[in-house]
Amino acid sequence: MGILNKMVWPFAISFLIVVLLMPVIIRYFREKQLGQVTREEGPSWHEAKSGTPTMGGVVFILSTIMTAAVVSIMGIGRSLSLGLLVGVLVLYGLIGFADDFIKLFMKRNLGLTSKQKAIAQVVISIVFYLVILMNGFDNQINLGFVQNVPLGLFYGLFAVIWMVGFSNATNLTDGIDGLMATTGTIAYAGYAYIAYQQQEWGILVFALSVIGGLVGFFLFNKKPAKIFMGDVGSLALGAGLAAMSILLNVEWTLLLIGIIFVVETASVMIQVTYFKKTGKRIFKMSPIHHHFEMIDWSEWKIVGVFGTIGLVAAIITLALL
Repeated sequence: MGILNKMVWPFAISFLIVVLLMPVIIRYFREKQLGQVTREEGPSWHEAKSGTPTMGGVVFILSTIMTAAVVSIMGIGRSLSLGLLVGVLVLYGLIGFADDFIKLFMKRNLGLTSKQKAIAQVVISIVFYLVILMNGFDNQINLGFVQNVPLGLFYGLFAVIWMVGFSNATNLTDGIDGLMATTGTIAYAGYAYIAYQQQEWGILVFALSVIGGLVGFFLFNKKPAKIFMGDVGSLALGAGLAAMSILLNVEWTLLLIGIIFVVETASVMIQVTYFKKTGKRIFKMSPIHHHFEMIDWSEWKIVGVFGTIGLVAAIITLALL
């Protein structure tokens, strides 16, 4: 069986698991009346979404774990990289799971504190760095215009900032129906291609497993969403992207492949900084997808435009490699 034929399996298995399990999860949450509560500072028109089941990210994380196990048994992509990436996805997902669990089951709308989240994210990132360091990682960063720049142990600091930063960036992006599922699928597809080019089969298996899960999830998350991914999904996705860029030694690519996540985060930082200094706002609301909602863009239009921008940026990035 050729490698391309083998790589159909990670996508297909993960997709089928999500499609089969998601209706069960949605039904359970509806029966238990465990739905998302819209925060007061959020857009007022999102109040209609209160009560929609969340924590859907659990399903595509579970599908990735199961798929990685199955294809490893089949002898496809079994490697340290695959195990590391699944571990990062699961551990960051657990942070989001704890946050979502507190919100839903303990009825505390704010979940974990920002400090608690940050500490957990940093610890997991440090563990990831130490594992790759003990397995021969050379602490060299690829800046695109300058490759293989030695950072020594300062690479560890970079890795922590990179993983924590993009984990929070994807979390900010997950604000309207289908947006994170769409942009996440495109970003993971970019790294699937890079992994294929580098013949890093374990990373390719991971990327395809996540893509399959996200495509299946999108069927239930597109507007009007039947379920949201929650922090359990959005935090995990960003950490997985950052970890792949590190393992493939193409760190710079995430700034372009993940351009939507970068812009979403930048919009929040600009808004907060400008408001503190002037008392005025640059955007009608941040993250920036809410700004476009407030100028009467439909959620479908925002997802379409943002997804197109992400796709073009990914294609340009791959052409530059």
